[in-house]
Amino acid sequence: MPRIRFAANILPQCHFFLLLLLALFTGPQFGLGQDNRLVKFESGRRQLFLDDYAISSVKNLARTLHQPEKRGAVITPQRPWEKYLVQTRSVPAWDEERNVFQLWVNAIDREPDFMAGPTYFESKDGIHWTRPILRQFEYGGSRENNILAFDPKLKWPARAITNVIRDPHDPDPARRYKGFLGKGRDRRPIVSPDGIHWEKLNVPVLRSSDESNLSYDPLARIFVATLKHGGRFGRAHAISTSRDFEHWTKPKLLYQADVEDQKRGKARILARLADPKLQDPVYNNPSYYKVDIYNVGLFRYEDLYIILPAMFHITGPRPNGNVDGFKHIQLACSRDLDSWTRLGDRQPFIDTSPVGDAWDTMVMLPPSAPLVRGDELWFYYSAGKYRGTPPSPPPHRGAVCLAVLRRDGFMSLDAGDKQGTLTTKPFVTRASALHVNIDAAGGAGVVEVLDREGSVLAVSKPMSKDEPRRRIAWAKGDLADVAGQTIRLRFHLRNARLFSFWLDG
Repeated sequence: MPRIRFAANILPQCHFFLLLLLALFTGPQFGLGQDNRLVKFESGRRQLFLDDYAISSVKNLARTLHQPEKRGAVITPQRPWEKYLVQTRSVPAWDEERNVFQLWVNAIDREPDFMAGPTYFESKDGIHWTRPILRQFEYGGSRENNILAFDPKLKWPARAITNVIRDPHDPDPARRYKGFLGKGRDRRPIVSPDGIHWEKLNVPVLRSSDESNLSYDPLARIFVATLKHGGRFGRAHAISTSRDFEHWTKPKLLYQADVEDQKRGKARILARLADPKLQDPVYNNPSYYKVDIYNVGLFRYEDLYIILPAMFHITGPRPNGNVDGFKHIQLACSRDLDSWTRLGDRQPFIDTSPVGDAWDTMVMLPPSAPLVRGDELWFYYSAGKYRGTPPSPPPHRGAVCLAVLRRDGFMSLDAGDKQGTLTTKPFVTRASALHVNIDAAGGAGVVEVLDREGSVLAVSKPMSKDEPRRRIAWAKGDLADVAGQTIRLRFHLRNARLFSFWLDG
């Protein structure tokens, strides 16, 4: 898994027991700056370390941003109606009745009349995708295609079906699928029983420019729409929420670029232009250099909201009145959808690829959310080979690509040769089991249960493997013995990285 910062060298196996002994005989280590506020950890809900919510104090640990591993394009232009590009603004939905993934993809053929429309794909494994014949829309004199036709009379972008999600909780099976119609200035809520046959809801439209995303927050039980509006430095994004997919809150500013983005963005543009491995923009005018937010993906992940902003680095004007440039995807988190913490020092979470066979050399647009598959997160993002049209453009411009991240693997707390320690804030639990997502291969990790004053109540057996789901075994005491008490957890790490922990049972 690519990462921005790496842990230190490997710890010999014999040091596992030294670490265990150190934990057993370590007393309270509460230093200056410790946060002693009582927090709540819901059973079964993973606690990540993207922010400091769970953390009381840390020593000799570094936060590391991890980048997902790129797996390349999974949907590429192969049909005449796709010959310009294919893109998605949806996440694959799993139909448990048919045992198949479904995905909604915009396909564009610019010749002869900018034919563009929504198309429908299916897959058994999320990698190999098929184009079911829908016979809804006539293209080139034939209906033997996978093009969706809400209303064949509508022109692009009014006929776009985008931001589709599957809602298993709606008691009305005719509303099992939800999405938006239109990709211009309006987003009209639409519903479907199968993701193929759609119906408009008689409700007001949501206003947005050419980008939007949609997700469902199962904890707050709200639908969350991100809408492209203007901001201080250009493109920005607003948020609107709904409990029934019909009545929506007034959009308010969600995320925009700031002054620091402009400073760093100009430096990134210059660095890119100086790097022969990276593709140059077609149009370059330094007076245009700036950064705005082209699109955002926003989703609930455990107790956090995570946002994936597509940072658009503008390099110059295009002849058609738009602008050229390149994009990468960053990472930020929030607890309230209002205050956002930029993560990884604003480094790319998913970056453009070097010149070669890759599709994502200039353009990338984030998904609404990742797909959780076992111990992995699958990110389906839209990629493009260029933004400004070059003099001799390649025949196909864009594809749907896949990048895979360890579950909970956005960031970790890492220790090197010197032992690192993390102490949580105090909390009350009746859980009987503690689980961790840890990579201690070649290193060691131990966790203690402390009372509120810092006395050790239980100590785990050492951990020395890469384990996304490790249930803690105890060498001394047991978590079940302290049910109902106010406790803390203290992790000791050496040449290991900790991604998350959770309680259950």
